[in-house]
Amino acid sequence: MIECAVWWAVPLPNDPGYLGLLDDVERGRHRAYRQEIDQRRFLTGRALAKTVAAELLGRAPAEVTFDATCDDCGKPHGRPRVPGAGFDLSISHSGERIGVAVTSGVPVGLDVETATRRADDSLIAYALNETEQAALDGLTDAERVAAFFRYWTGKEALMKATGRGLRIPLRSITLAGPDEPPRLVASADPALDPVRTRLHDLDPGEGYRAAIAVLADEDLKVTERWWAPT
Repeated sequence: MIECAVWWAVPLPNDPGYLGLLDDVERGRHRAYRQEIDQRRFLTGRALAKTVAAELLGRAPAEVTFDATCDDCGKPHGRPRVPGAGFDLSISHSGERIGVAVTSGVPVGLDVETATRRADDSLIAYALNETEQAALDGLTDAERVAAFFRYWTGKEALMKATGRGLRIPLRSITLAGPDEPPRLVASADPALDPVRTRLHDLDPGEGYRAAIAVLADEDLKVTERWWAPT
């Protein structure tokens, strides 16, 4: 059994107490955001992830340092990790939702999206292949939007779990239809094997859709909770 814990939060203020949790590289990334809300989302993701990691490591959050080196370009915008710690982290944010997922060393990807946007034909054609588009036929507008964002978050979570992100084309992934339990049906990319992949829908609150993906062939147990920073 693979256990995955997910924490949800709303954006923190840019207060010195939270900013003090960031290292020099993270402070540089925080300053680079032009919009305050983007700064706050980044800050919240790091503060929450460091709080979760600190509990697992038996340290204070300020003592946790992430390595976020990108495997492709070497810049510090890759997925955060604590080398040798024995757990895997994924951070995602959208709108007023920031989430962190953690597993015991099994690759995990988390994605949350604001699901109140319109799912127009161009977006659907970009993200869904013909099999998935056909599954939307006959749905009401509301059902169509809900189904699209279920597909979208599932695919994004899968790509994040591999660490390859958008190098895996969205349309190369086929997910189960909206009336079925979430699962990977097929993938044209060898990084994703349906036998060794688990998907799970999450509940980030009204107006949002979210999913996690775990690269494992065992059953998946997921717990969700809200973070109340002190």
